[in-house]
Amino acid sequence: MSTMSTLGDVDVHSFSPELPAMFDGMKLAAVTALLYIVVRCLNLKSSTAPPQITYQDTPVNHYLIKSCPLLTKEYVPPLLWGKSGHLQTALYGKMGRVSTPTPCGIRKFLPMQDGATATFDLFESLGDHSTGDDITMVICPGIGNHSEKHYIRTFVDHSQRQGYRCAVLNHLGALPNIELTSPRMFTYGCTWEFAAMVGYIKRAFPQTLLVVVGFSLGGNIVCKFLGENRSNQDRVLCCVSVCQGYSVLRAQETFLQWDQCRRLYNFLMAENMKRIILSHRSSLLSMNTGKMEAADLSRLHTSTSLMQIDDNIMRKFHGYDSLKEYYEKESCVHYIHNITVPLFLVNSSDDPLVHQSLLAIPRTLAEKKPNVIFALTQHGGHLGFFEGDVLFPQPLTWMDKVVVGYADAICHWKKNRPPCQRSHLSDSCSLPQGTGHT
Repeated sequence: MSTMSTLGDVDVHSFSPELPAMFDGMKLAAVTALLYIVVRCLNLKSSTAPPQITYQDTPVNHYLIKSCPLLTKEYVPPLLWGKSGHLQTALYGKMGRVSTPTPCGIRKFLPMQDGATATFDLFESLGDHSTGDDITMVICPGIGNHSEKHYIRTFVDHSQRQGYRCAVLNHLGALPNIELTSPRMFTYGCTWEFAAMVGYIKRAFPQTLLVVVGFSLGGNIVCKFLGENRSNQDRVLCCVSVCQGYSVLRAQETFLQWDQCRRLYNFLMAENMKRIILSHRSSLLSMNTGKMEAADLSRLHTSTSLMQIDDNIMRKFHGYDSLKEYYEKESCVHYIHNITVPLFLVNSSDDPLVHQSLLAIPRTLAEKKPNVIFALTQHGGHLGFFEGDVLFPQPLTWMDKVVVGYADAICHWKKNRPPCQRSHLSDSCSLPQGTGHT
């Protein structure tokens, strides 16, 4: 009896210390796995670097690279989350910016020939420009955006403080408190409203020079606008496009892929488009001209992708017979080569909305045309480009600063360029036409 009791005691004492050790090992493995996932998802092992720059060796490009140090300086996003393109994009989409200013502007209403009413907000500069010239930034926001978005307000406030007047287009139908006056809304590449805003600025300020800026979808619109007609480039100093996809057709094809969660972004963007369109349901139906029926709007409720919405609704605003025709005609890729003013194209490698294959378009353009600079950052997401130390981002982003820095450099080049280059900003007179990469 005593022998069995002794053996039982031995068994208990010999096995019980191993159980906590086993659980400790499982906890350690779980923590290790979690840390591995965090490091991979947040891309913490990725190093920071200056943007990759593609350009030709011309005097103006060398001047711009030298005068805009952000193009050769390391872009450092917030340490803990800034190397994730998804988090940069999500933070931009949810919050826009931190400590967002509230610039004071005047809303302008412009009647269009088809009965639509374009609106834009005009913000005067908060001081003189460093060149002493009168310069206006004409700005086209991203899809479904307007002047009241936080990232636009931040950019406008920064530009005003550097001496720029700013005019910001409100995409047709994007403002929740402005009713439609014709049976159509903004599309990927319709330039009518932007052209009306630019025309107003040129008439109202005969001495002003223009810096054209487009964000995301706005980048497609401004490049298409400038390339559609050479006269659209009159009095334009330069054009800046940030985070656009260049070809709507190729971009939408990539939106059906699950790579980089692109199909999920497609769904979320489609939900936002549905909300905007349905908010104008009564206006669109009451002014229906036969291009669109109530059944088309009803099908919105079951749409789960932008392509479905584009096929049922968007292409019909301008009477396109097919989705392919709509995407082809609305893409700036067919017009961008006609731009002769200095053109600055910015994209991010980890932008989950712009597939890597689309970046061959701006890279090839910069290799072939002397007036183009293409800057590709390693991090930044889609319109994120937040900067900061460890956790909290700064109010101004790398994007805000580099766009204004490039515009400043162009303005000073125009003021100080040598006589042999005064006929046009993109001309060169001394350096060979090679291709430069930084």
